[in-house]
Amino acid sequence: MISEQTLRGNWNEISGMLRSKWGELTDDDVTAFNGNVDQLVGTIQRKTGAARESVEQFFEQFSANGASAIKQASESVRAGAQEAVDYVEDTSRQAAASVREGYAEVEQMVRQRPIESVAVCFGAGIITGVVVGLLLRR
Repeated sequence: MISEQTLRGNWNEISGMLRSKWGELTDDDVTAFNGNVDQLVGTIQRKTGAARESVEQFFEQFSANGASAIKQASESVRAGAQEAVDYVEDTSRQAAASVREGYAEVEQMVRQRPIESVAVCFGAGIITGVVVGLLLRR
């Protein structure tokens, strides 16, 4: 039998399906159950003359459909998460490869032009020192 939590959580969908299956039910009949599943089943039986087994089977079918919908949603979320993980892994591999290539290029340039490299580093250090000094003054 369907649980009260499932019934309350999917109430709009369930109430519409109840009214479409058993047209004799009014809005008041459907909303007056106050969360009590047995009371709702009794109301449906009394208003429609349907057998209890038929009503319970309807709720079981809805419950099974709800479980499969939840399973489908969780599989969809899981697939989306896996795609995100794959994308992040690919991007990180590409970034690591790019960093390695850049490092190799810089290393080669320093080996080819050591004096110019030291001069550039010295100049960058002086400029950085001046900028930091001016920022600290403020």
